[in-house]
Amino acid sequence: MLTLLSAIELSTEYLNTKNVESPRLNAELLLAHVLNCKRMDLYLRFDQPLSDIETDEYRKSIKRRGNREPLQYIVGKVEFFGLDFLVDKRALIPRPETEILVENVLKFAETIVQPRILDIGSGTGNIAISLAKNLDNLNITSIDISQDAINLSIKNAELNDLNGNIIFKNIGIDDFELNDEAQKFDIIVSNPPYIKLQEYSNLEIELKYFEPKEALTDFNNGLSFYERIVKKSKSILKTNGMLFFEIGQGQDLDVVKIMEMNNFYNVKTVNDYQNIPRVIYGEIK
Repeated sequence: MLTLLSAIELSTEYLNTKNVESPRLNAELLLAHVLNCKRMDLYLRFDQPLSDIETDEYRKSIKRRGNREPLQYIVGKVEFFGLDFLVDKRALIPRPETEILVENVLKFAETIVQPRILDIGSGTGNIAISLAKNLDNLNITSIDISQDAINLSIKNAELNDLNGNIIFKNIGIDDFELNDEAQKFDIIVSNPPYIKLQEYSNLEIELKYFEPKEALTDFNNGLSFYERIVKKSKSILKTNGMLFFEIGQGQDLDVVKIMEMNNFYNVKTVNDYQNIPRVIYGEIK
């Protein structure tokens, strides 16, 4: 019968042979998930034996991770902006870098009474839900061309006690229209697919074979969604409204140019934790 420590050590060796990054950490997190405890609790229970059922479940989880399925999909959840989100193959896994995007939207939104916000590309709903949990009296609409992603977003809104606080719509940006001027937005925010199609084949296995392709690449040069969203924003943003983007590495100059050519000014970039330009925002004239 395996003890917790021996199970972790054997799993670490196995994951290492499968080129999984941080194999010991992955082994511990998966065991904590199986035992429904915190990772640090394992250190107080190293000599505890695993039951046959726990051993079987743990082996299945380790095998999935060895096949390079993302850890977050195996445990079924991820933390983002201090909130828990359900995650599965219907949507991209929220990344820490996107928290920088949310932080910068919040700074501007807090200066507006009852801000109207449009989130383009709902995914798990992490951006819209994080904003709604941190702002009072806002009106927020979140759209995604994938009905599966919208369904996941709605579940996450319910999980975070925001059922009914956000309008989720299954629609793409090109088809999104407003009925009248009064419906224009103060803020538009988007973390669009920005990986070039020619670079997609070089992605790590976790991304390339498990996360939804349409959420990663625009099947083009990586800039097409920025161009489409910027052009659409001109008709649905209020005068002096703000557009916020997350961008990929090396895209800052191109996206700044796209925005400035379409009547945006005071365009600024914000670096991520590795000092790489990650967020761009600007004001519409």
